This record gives sequence, structure tokens and C-alpha cells, in this order.
Amino acid sequence: MRQVSLASLWLRLRVAVARVNPVLAVAMLLLLVCVVLLSWLGAARMRVADEYEAARAAAARPAPPPPPPPAPSADQNLAHFHAALGQRRGVERQLKEVFALADRHALVLRQGEYRSSQDRAGGFTTYQINLPVKGRYDAIWAFAFDVLRALPHASLDDVSFRRDAIREENVEARLRLTLYLSATASPGGTQ
Repeated sequence: MRQVSLASLWLRLRVAVARVNPVLAVAMLLLLVCVVLLSWLGAARMRVADEYEAARAAAARPAPPPPPPPAPSADQNLAHFHAALGQRRGVERQLKEVFALADRHALVLRQGEYRSSQDRAGGFTTYQINLPVKGRYDAIWAFAFDVLRALPHASLDDVSFRRDAIREENVEARLRLTLYLSATASPGGTQ
């Protein structure tokens, strides 16, 4: 029975094709080919556009930063610390530089207090200076920052201000500076 139904189906198909206008059949076939071709081209165009956008985004993205350098060892940190210390034998010259900076900023320096101590475990000496200063407020700050720039091994530990009257232009200040100095003499010199 199955053979009979296939034969009749084949016959019906041949009759349907014979009834179709050949020009219309060719037009339908061309239309079908065009639809398939256009869908294929559209998909290819979308792929190319996506690749272009991905390449453009990758080019616009900044390059990743280089990896950070390895952390220095404790010995390297200690060597950097000792290299940053001032020279102990040059304390007088450094104090003269502090006083010259005070003169440059038109400040009055009263007699200061000086104290030296040695840190044997750290291998350095500290020289603490307490300076009473009188002058304009902005000049005192400029002096303090100039001292720190001139003596990079110095630290400004404390600053206190006092003004007797509100109308007074000059203020009194007390600056506490510490010089960090090498405990050993520099090559070719003495302690």
C-alpha cells in the first residue's frame, strides 16, 4: 500500500509542476536564492562589525600597568635609611645654614636648646634643636619648610605659636627640629 501512495504523490507533484507558470517558478526560485543570500550576507556583516568593535575597544583600553617592583629587603631598607642620614661631623655647618635661613626670612632667633643622643641599635645619632623664633606667621612657616628642603635628613617635630595681642603682626613660635645623623664618620673624615 505504501508503494501506491508514493506513486500517487509523485503523480500529483508532476501535475502541480506542469500547471505552474515557468516564469513564476523561476521568479520564486530567484526570490528564494536572494533571501538566503541576503540572510547570509547580513550574518557575515554582523560578525565583521562585532570583530571591528571588539578590536576598537581593545585598542582604546589602556595597557595594563607593569608589575610593581619587588619589595626591598630589610637590608636594602636599612641601607637606604643610612644613605639618607646627614653627616655628624657637619653639625656646625648645618646649624649655620639654619641661622642663615632665619636671617633670610627676617626672623629673630633667641638662644635655642640643643641636645644630642645616640641610638646604638639603629646606628645613628639625633641632634634635637628647640628654637624660639619671632617674626611674621607666614615667614616662620616658610623658614620651617626651607630648613626641611635644605636639610633633607631633618624633621620638624613640633611647632607652637603665641601672639600677645591680636593686632600684633609678629608672633612668637617654638620650633623643635631633629637632625638625623650618621653615627660614623664619613670616609676621609673624623667623627
